[in-house]
Amino acid sequence: MAKYAALRSRGRKVRVVARSPMGAVYGGIAVSLRRREFLAGVKAELPILLGVSPFGLIYGVLALGAGLPAMLAFAMSSVVFAGSAQFVGTQLFGSGAPGIVILVTTFIVNLRHVLYSASVAPYLRHLTTRWKCVLAYLLTDEVYAVAITRFAAGASRSSSPSAHWYFLGAGLAQWSAWQASTAVGIALGAQIPPGWALDFAIALTFIALVVPALTDRPTVAAALSAGIVAVLAARWPYKLGLVVAAVVGIVTGLVVEGRPKAGTRA
Repeated sequence: MAKYAALRSRGRKVRVVARSPMGAVYGGIAVSLRRREFLAGVKAELPILLGVSPFGLIYGVLALGAGLPAMLAFAMSSVVFAGSAQFVGTQLFGSGAPGIVILVTTFIVNLRHVLYSASVAPYLRHLTTRWKCVLAYLLTDEVYAVAITRFAAGASRSSSPSAHWYFLGAGLAQWSAWQASTAVGIALGAQIPPGWALDFAIALTFIALVVPALTDRPTVAAALSAGIVAVLAARWPYKLGLVVAAVVGIVTGLVVEGRPKAGTRA
């Protein structure tokens, strides 16, 4: 107090900040919850990375084969961060397609992210714009799969205000693995033997994501219809068959969901 009075006498202002013990306790609990959610998101994403890493390796090899400079190929993984769009864009670039065709096609391929965003938006409504921008950048097929599972589980039990840290952990794990595997693929280039058939890991990854979600009639119907259309339209140009398959799957799921179950009255 004597020091405080001496400072006041010299014309200097002093702010005394008092922190209550309960405030410190609550702050520590909040930090602990965030850390736990973040690490849980990383842990949930780790098994999926076993399939994502070969995906990144293949992209790195194909990007160099298509004529992209190494730095541009790596920058595409950092800026775009969307495997399907990168593969399609690289293939179109290698075939000499016009720039407008590449832009429109990759935009169509990534339209499914609009559905992902709409699905997670109710759980992220309380976040700041900065948080939403970061999570939107990290949103991929694999990250969405684990994040929406966590959000749905929280809604059925008790929603955690720190659940978005789970999303962040999963997203950063995915992002780190994608950058690292892309860099390795670019470094190795054509040295990876074709007999390794790394592209098969892509299908295995998406199968592992879809199968656990097939828990009711609408999702099963959506998956079956989309899968059949995707196979039938596999040779369509610019991967448009995937877009049509996604639309067919969504419509089928909505139609089945709107129908009453057998044995129930409409």
